[in-house]
Amino acid sequence: MQPNFGKIYIVATPIGNLSDITYRAVSVLKNVDLVAAEDTRNTKKLLDCYDIKKKLISYHEHNKYDKAKNIIDKLKSGLDIALVTDAGTPLISDPGYELVNMLQNEGIKVESIPGPCALINALVLSGIDTREFIFVGFLSIDNKERKNKLNSLVSETRTMVFYMSPHKLLKFLEDMKDVFGSERNISICREMTKIHEEVIKDNIENVIQHFTEHDIKGEFVVVVEGKNEKELKIENEEYYNNIDINDLYNDLSKQGKNDKEIIKEIAKLRGVAKNDIYKLLKVKENKNGS
Repeated sequence: MQPNFGKIYIVATPIGNLSDITYRAVSVLKNVDLVAAEDTRNTKKLLDCYDIKKKLISYHEHNKYDKAKNIIDKLKSGLDIALVTDAGTPLISDPGYELVNMLQNEGIKVESIPGPCALINALVLSGIDTREFIFVGFLSIDNKERKNKLNSLVSETRTMVFYMSPHKLLKFLEDMKDVFGSERNISICREMTKIHEEVIKDNIENVIQHFTEHDIKGEFVVVVEGKNEKELKIENEEYYNNIDINDLYNDLSKQGKNDKEIIKEIAKLRGVAKNDIYKLLKVKENKNGS
């Protein structure tokens, strides 16, 4: 880092309750030269709450590349900048990682000021396994792409976390029911840290029923139970034991594996000795060639 360069702070802000801001975050916001915000109007409300008077510039999805150069120039001139989002931790389903990458390449110091994060808040409220999880975020608005993404997660054993807007919630739940089945447990968190905070936990079928009968308002975080590992193992064993061994051989061949690797993998999948697989393939080859 050059001695005269400024520093950028990635500052987490409250996701609802304005009291959920750290002392360090307030201190940083008071001491930087300017604040880059997703929506300057929303950020001004936060700054006004803590009597912070700072120049605000916009930095959001639609201007992130144009504004990045401007931010870098200001940092190189020696100014310190805070980057904030409307709520929660910047870069989590919000723009910013491109900027951080550019700053690192320029040798400009980046510092994260940790704090509220909607996905972590929803995860700990869910009552669903928190030991391993994946963050999926917002799904595509395209029906086919959204369904394809869910299908790619059908065998995921880790807990999954999604962000969802209110007008897409029921369609998302219906798609999830089609892919994961009606009995998969989910937790839906709404209006977290606010007066009307709500956590609905049940199987997909019952959650759909709940939101069919109630108004859908606010922003949602959906936490989905991963597939049971024992059930997945049984399903895989049934699949690999029932699939024709030549079809399985051909599938693995298409992955670029050689005969030795293929026989080893088939033996593992079927739980038998490699010699048995080799003999079985040879027998089938002879039958097919006769």
